[in-house]
Amino acid sequence: MSEHDSQPASKASFGQTMRAVGASFFGVRGRAAHASDARRLNPVHVIVAGIVLAICFVLVLVAIVRAVTGA
Repeated sequence: MSEHDSQPASKASFGQTMRAVGASFFGVRGRAAHASDARRLNPVHVIVAGIVLAICFVLVLVAIVRAVTGA
């Protein structure tokens, strides 16, 4: 048992969850970060963050297409 296992994991804030989900969108999370997040992140926060970031992603794509096509 390592020293990290003996300490209770504190819950992540919504901002930390947004950063973790955002990094996941780009695929830049490491194995250690994933293991840490699995213990700390609130599943409801992950779902909400995923929906919010997906909507933002779609809106950015729509804005880029409109800017390029002049619509």
